[in-house]
Amino acid sequence: MAILSVNVDHVATIREARGIDEPDPVLAAGIAELAGAEGIICHLREDRRHIQDRDLSLLRKTVKTILNLEMAAVKELVDIALTVKPDMVTLVPEKREELTTEGGLDVIRNKEEYERVTGTLKEAGISVSFFIDPNHDQIQESFNAGADIIEIHTGHYSDAKSEPEILKEFEKISQAAKVAKKLKLRVHAGHGLNYVNVKRFSSIPEIEEYSIGHSIIARAVMVGMDQATREMIRLVSPF
Repeated sequence: MAILSVNVDHVATIREARGIDEPDPVLAAGIAELAGAEGIICHLREDRRHIQDRDLSLLRKTVKTILNLEMAAVKELVDIALTVKPDMVTLVPEKREELTTEGGLDVIRNKEEYERVTGTLKEAGISVSFFIDPNHDQIQESFNAGADIIEIHTGHYSDAKSEPEILKEFEKISQAAKVAKKLKLRVHAGHGLNYVNVKRFSSIPEIEEYSIGHSIIARAVMVGMDQATREMIRLVSPF
């Protein structure tokens, strides 16, 4: 049975739009956990556009489940991770001009760098996940580089418009999950998933965790964080 981890970045996005101290992503994380979320995710970007260093520090002190720090594989953030000690780190690509993460890591091209960063983090007792596209070669290189987990980028599936395109992208994800599981990698999935398009994923038993943020925060604006989290849990863990 899959579990849900809630990304609280966009609570901070709303806060930073006004440059004040609310809404508080740390409070949102606590409500999500009380509603049944089994992990909390935050992305500390190099430009600090939403989550701030203080948020990460407070989340480390308050999160009772699993704290997953998304970050680029750069020295500044590796040093922060080694100090804060999240339960896990998800390495993601990062471009300053993007609105949100646009695709997966190119592990094939940058294997030595990701292998070095992964080794450093794992020596500190931090599990490491690679955020990658559903590509078999990228999965193999993630395994070779020492990843414990892969998070399959579901953005292309989520953005697909026609049913044939949706099915094509979904099949890529399904096959990628099987390949990763054969390598004994843990399999997560996320990016662009919402209350409608996540339903199809019940047919992929290899995926053990869903990382979802924007759609939950958007729903929470209407019904509250507690209900929004509970509704998504019922979809990702229907049994």
